[in-house]
Amino acid sequence: MEWGFILAGLFVGIMIGMTGVGGGSIMTPILIFGFAIQPVVAVGTDLLFAAITKAGGIWAYMKHGAINWQVVLRLAYGSVPATILTLVFLKYSGVSDEDNAALITTALGIALILTSSALLLKGFIAEQLKVREGHPIVTALYYLREENKHKVRATVIVGAFLGVMVTISSVGAGALGAVTLLFLYPQLKGSQIVATDIAHAVPLTAIAGIGHSTVGTVDWSLLSFLVMGSLPGIYIGSHLGVKIPEHVMRPLLAILLLGVGVKCLL
Repeated sequence: MEWGFILAGLFVGIMIGMTGVGGGSIMTPILIFGFAIQPVVAVGTDLLFAAITKAGGIWAYMKHGAINWQVVLRLAYGSVPATILTLVFLKYSGVSDEDNAALITTALGIALILTSSALLLKGFIAEQLKVREGHPIVTALYYLREENKHKVRATVIVGAFLGVMVTISSVGAGALGAVTLLFLYPQLKGSQIVATDIAHAVPLTAIAGIGHSTVGTVDWSLLSFLVMGSLPGIYIGSHLGVKIPEHVMRPLLAILLLGVGVKCLL
């Protein structure tokens, strides 16, 4: 079984290196459906796995000055309190009972469908907003991001949503956060969007993971095997990602996540 966990970490590490999409959307379903790990333990363990595997990215992006810390703080103002409140809810509602298992798999399914939709429709949505410029709804959306006061509030609300979804399902901090930032902060370059998203995702997943550990829903042995496999996997994936076009990998990954998300809801 240990080798199975190491190989799972290797596979997810390769996928992270190739696509940049966080491990939560791939690792948690593998643990639940592939290894029959209890959903809440899979989520708790995967949160710390995500924090560890993405931590190196912060240092790399900091050296290039690509992180917008103001946006990170705005997201954190919403995500940190939401994460703490969600952890309190999980603790006092009984994390080991069947009702929470159903809640977690349902939240996981919704998060995966949203993530896959974000990956598949990102370009389409941007194109439609441009084509339908002048429509009252589109005008309101543009006003939301152009008026700084409203943009700040929207960023905090998005952070709170991510805090809840990530704490319950371990999914959402990557693709969903990036797509939202892309809309709210169009002046940021692609590398800045990714860097800022990762800079927020690491402390978010770390706080949520530590919170899960306090109620006993982190399997430390499992975590060590996953990390052991993921580190070389990320290295391999980063080299493969250069050779495989993004327009090929991202749709395939999105379709896979959509299928798993639907399975979680059935």
